[in-house]
Amino acid sequence: MFPYIKIFGHIIGLYSILSLCGIFSSGIYACIMANKRKYDYSEVIIFGLFLSFGALIGGQLLYSFVNYKRIINVFENIKRIDSVKTFFNAFSYVFGGLVYYGSLIGGIIVGFILVKKDSKYKKYIDIVAVCIPLFHFFGRIGCFLGGCCYGLPSKIGFIYSKSPIIEANGTRRFPIQLAEAFFNIALFILLNYFYKNKKYENKLFYIYLILYAIGRFIMEFFRGDEYRGIWLIFSTSQIISCLIIIIVLIKQSIVYKNYLKYND
Repeated sequence: MFPYIKIFGHIIGLYSILSLCGIFSSGIYACIMANKRKYDYSEVIIFGLFLSFGALIGGQLLYSFVNYKRIINVFENIKRIDSVKTFFNAFSYVFGGLVYYGSLIGGIIVGFILVKKDSKYKKYIDIVAVCIPLFHFFGRIGCFLGGCCYGLPSKIGFIYSKSPIIEANGTRRFPIQLAEAFFNIALFILLNYFYKNKKYENKLFYIYLILYAIGRFIMEFFRGDEYRGIWLIFSTSQIISCLIIIIVLIKQSIVYKNYLKYND
């Protein structure tokens, strides 16, 4: 819709602005909740920064994987990389995007490493679980304004004319980004309720994973951006959603069996 705005002659992408809004909103929420629980909010911020770094790397790696043809194209034209500028253009071409599930997996890996090294971070995972859909809400609004992650052609929706993705323009498309944005804010409200009322402590992240994976699997049927990867009849995100649901259910069943074993 409106991928960028001009301020004093400078072009600023609205996706970047909305992402910053998400970061600040999540950070403020995390600090408020940490203060209420008498946690050291500086540790929460440090934990969040490390997770964000993992999310950034993971999102770009999965983006390059689902767009593997770009990597092949760069290697086929590697002789043309004859300057620093050309190198960075090629790097941006391969890693110049993010896939959310890659970011989620990257954050999980970094979080797992941190918790293993220092168990004090484990108590912050519930806060992170609530923050994720809050950040994602702003991110999907940014996607809608920027014209990426667009939906299928539909009688109900919006027509893009300035999307950087040429295929998105000129066709009325279902606003799946807005649907996912509101789905995420609903997840935030639910998880925030659980956290404030101390329900499902140390399980909020698993609840988030299950609910988001189910919702994402369904919403993927309304996505029209096939460049993210289609495997047989399912998208990359649908396959990952199924894997997440299976892994979480297996892990929780093991936890439950161990609980019964030690409480007979």
